[in-house]
Amino acid sequence: MEQYDVIIVGAGHGGAQAAIALRQNGFEGSIAIVGREPEVPYERPPLSKEYLARDKPFERIQIRPEQFWADKDITLRLRMNVSEIDPVAHTVTVGGGEKIGYGKLIWAAGGDARRLSCAGAELAGVHTVRTRADVDRIQAELDGGAQKIVVIGGGYIGLEAAAVLRKFGREVVLLEALPRLLARVAGPQLSQFYLDEHRRQGVDIRLETMVDCLEGVNGKVTRVLLADGSAIDADMVVVGIGIVPSVGPLIAAGASGANGVDVDEYCRTVLDDIYAIGDCAAFASEWADGAVIRVESVQNANDMATTAAKAICGDKQPYRAFPWFWSNQYDLKLQTAGLSIEHDETVLRGDPAERKFSVVYLKEGRVIALDCVNNTRDYVQGRKLVEARLSPDRDALADAETPLKELL
Repeated sequence: MEQYDVIIVGAGHGGAQAAIALRQNGFEGSIAIVGREPEVPYERPPLSKEYLARDKPFERIQIRPEQFWADKDITLRLRMNVSEIDPVAHTVTVGGGEKIGYGKLIWAAGGDARRLSCAGAELAGVHTVRTRADVDRIQAELDGGAQKIVVIGGGYIGLEAAAVLRKFGREVVLLEALPRLLARVAGPQLSQFYLDEHRRQGVDIRLETMVDCLEGVNGKVTRVLLADGSAIDADMVVVGIGIVPSVGPLIAAGASGANGVDVDEYCRTVLDDIYAIGDCAAFASEWADGAVIRVESVQNANDMATTAAKAICGDKQPYRAFPWFWSNQYDLKLQTAGLSIEHDETVLRGDPAERKFSVVYLKEGRVIALDCVNNTRDYVQGRKLVEARLSPDRDALADAETPLKELL
């Protein structure tokens, strides 16, 4: 039986950074990254942006060149899925039943794209945006002449995909079940701005719209039937309705967790020698007043990876990294600092009509987050307001001419 001092399950941002951080912190033992896909670790955000738009080839979204992993003596076990963990024997079961031993295990498996649960969801031409293979299939159908695209989901993935598809001149209808876009992650001002922007760019956005089923001909999707009885012709359907955390083997092995897998401040699960990081890991966040949450971002995956690696190397430092995000749509760059969870007030800085503004989120008078559109200065200075847990004067906060650093 093969044995590694550290096995990392998942070859995304978190898994790659965990291996890199182990070496950076002086770890000299054997390391293996086990990943389901055939590719070396690569960046995920460009999948719905630059890679889908063909602005970046795959080589430019690799986290490190292929030779890097060999140079750092990091074994890549690709095209391999972990189906079982034995926390007592310290083994994982992969593929057709092969067992591999570990000293420490870092679970960085992320999540699988959430699928539609309606009839027709498995038809050809119905896609998610989670892997390179997903996007390659979308591109192939675009090359094959797909013109009428239905995007299901008004979160960041759906909106980013819609923006790229409009760039290609396709007809795009976007369906969102909730009353506004980005309802789970942003306030009404930002939702309205992106609604107006996408409609201005030619996207047919339909809010409070539920899908009943998908219909097809010869196994290929041709129509989306809605709950109100109407139908939309579709050459292709892109589904962006979130992820399902990939934690089945962990939970089956005895780890705890209702939404993902629970970890402590050092990214440890309740199972001995097993850590979990990234999209699938639920932790008590000081930036959410101690609420146990999952954070789906590159920042979170990378910083949790570093925390776990340092703990394994004997340098235990609690995970307290500041959360930040970004999204690119058309010529708009959105930068988010902090978490707007349970905010009770918003302050608008600037005029959305000028396509440069910020929304500041407050809770009990304290700045907890900012969404900054084409406004990097506010983003850089505003995150310091969040970190300092300040309660600035509202008039000064709303004055776009007042630099946020003056409120520190």
